[in-house]
Amino acid sequence: MALKEYVQESLKEELYVALVSLDIKGAFDVAWWPGILFSLKTLKCPRNLYKLSESYFNGRKAVLVVNSRKEQREITKGFPQGSASGPGFWNIQFNSLLNLEFRTNTKVIAYTNDLLILTKGKTQEEVENYGNIEINMVTTWARDNKMVFDEQKSKLMIITRRRPKTKRDYQIYLNNKQLRQESTIKYLGIIIDRRFNFNARIDYTTGKCIRLIRALSKSDKVKWGLRHDVLRIIYSGAILPILSYGAPVWKEILQRNSNATKINRIQRLVNIKIAKAYRTTSHEALCLLTGIQPILIELENLTQLYHIPRRNELDGLYDAPKDFREWPHPAEYLY
Repeated sequence: MALKEYVQESLKEELYVALVSLDIKGAFDVAWWPGILFSLKTLKCPRNLYKLSESYFNGRKAVLVVNSRKEQREITKGFPQGSASGPGFWNIQFNSLLNLEFRTNTKVIAYTNDLLILTKGKTQEEVENYGNIEINMVTTWARDNKMVFDEQKSKLMIITRRRPKTKRDYQIYLNNKQLRQESTIKYLGIIIDRRFNFNARIDYTTGKCIRLIRALSKSDKVKWGLRHDVLRIIYSGAILPILSYGAPVWKEILQRNSNATKINRIQRLVNIKIAKAYRTTSHEALCLLTGIQPILIELENLTQLYHIPRRNELDGLYDAPKDFREWPHPAEYLY
């Protein structure tokens, strides 16, 4: 949503937006302990917690045993697999990256080790210049913290609704290598395209669901013998989460009939199997027969549930219950 708000505001101003997705080689395995301890000092961590963290990092070893041979090395970075405190320490170190002095026209978004750099400009040359300045700052931070961004996995996408004067690749560099320019980028499970209309997202999810339904149809047992309640579980547990993921971000594109038809088609294929109905049965009748809420209404409800708490927070009216058992039923939010 933060990405969407930034891009939509820029598109209204008819600007170019450079979206750079950066990938860290090794991620949690390269978290540098001295850098984390320095960040704790900068954040004025209480002395007892700082000493506890220092002790946590001290004296760790990696051991490899092959046949009768044993090798061990002292390590100075990374976290044990499944570490409870690892993500917290990572956030402490990564926070220093987010606090760099970026330009006012730049926005940096991070979720765990997924980093996006967004910068905008009035011309192709301007957005290239700003993009290279910000990436140089980030690579300097990475060098100081013993990390490396992978230029092979990092991607660049230019989002604009203007027609460029000259068709050429944008020259934005990482580690002195030009970033590969993409027409789509997948971030946190949502596909973003260079026109920022989320059509690629609809095509990807509907295609994935159709492949899943066809895989189920290959079995005669699923096609003829599986009970309707089991098929409902498959729909609610496998297909609906794929269709509805991130709905508040892209739901508005369903105002176009072509996109709404693609989503309805998926639910219709499942409803025919549940109701054992003819293919000529209407979509509305199938929803009544199966007792499954129409997918467009389901997506609208999910979007409303997302926006209602945000609106109340802005109005100063929202006070979340301290005990989760005191939360009202979702229907009370809607009606």
